[in-house]
Amino acid sequence: MPRDEAVVPAPVRRNGSSRAAALAAAARRRRRLEAVLPWLLTLAALALWEVAVRGFAIPEFILPKPSAIAASMVKWWDPLLQNSWQTLMTTVVGFAAAIAFGLALGTAIGSSSLLYRGLYPVLIAFNSVPKVAVVPILVIWFGIGSVPAAITAFLLSFFPIVVNVATGIATVEPELSDVLRALGARPLDIVRKVGLPRAMPFFFASLKVSITSAFVGSIIAETVGSNAGIGHLMIVASSRFDVPLVFAGLVVTAVMGVAMYGGAQMVENRTIGWATRGMPAA
Repeated sequence: MPRDEAVVPAPVRRNGSSRAAALAAAARRRRRLEAVLPWLLTLAALALWEVAVRGFAIPEFILPKPSAIAASMVKWWDPLLQNSWQTLMTTVVGFAAAIAFGLALGTAIGSSSLLYRGLYPVLIAFNSVPKVAVVPILVIWFGIGSVPAAITAFLLSFFPIVVNVATGIATVEPELSDVLRALGARPLDIVRKVGLPRAMPFFFASLKVSITSAFVGSIIAETVGSNAGIGHLMIVASSRFDVPLVFAGLVVTAVMGVAMYGGAQMVENRTIGWATRGMPAA
């Protein structure tokens, strides 16, 4: 018998093993609960919605029942599929451009105090402009179609990325920068090896916000000046007072947003899992 096992009494070893097994079982139960909890809450909300609409006899043209929305999705599945694909493509294009432009501009602003002080007020002023007011101008410039929707998705989603990346790089400790410079590191080396890794948690947090903003931009542009997309479909449905189809468009948009959010979460877990490994369980 090894010396360490001989020193520890058998009851203590058994208690330690039992406690470790109990903790592992509790962790497994918590993971299962975390996996099913969103579905349970969603089903509970839908059931409450259905009961409330039926109980208060709310007209369908004001607030349709979830069952009526589901029936409308089944009835109009082909137009929903085609228009949702159009909205998804324009959103992905605008969102990808926002990632590339936001990451580059955020890195430049966070790396230079001169750019930080010079461009930050301009970005704040630009972001304060209502994007709904910009869409008609984009329609005049680029015509009716997917281009204004993609640009609007870009305009609404790039600002959080720029701000978060710039903040992550700009908040590198001065002492750490001084030590690296004393060791011979160039400013570009500090940004590449310290600033960007530090900004990655901020970057992925901004992606989760920007995803929803990108869909909002696409839908807004499609309602104003487009002949395809979920926004266009919702406008056509509302003109016919087909409110269940309008809500069906909202449901499809929500599903696409959750799917893109889950993709960003997956990439985050695989790339910067080190950033949250020390977070305590709630």
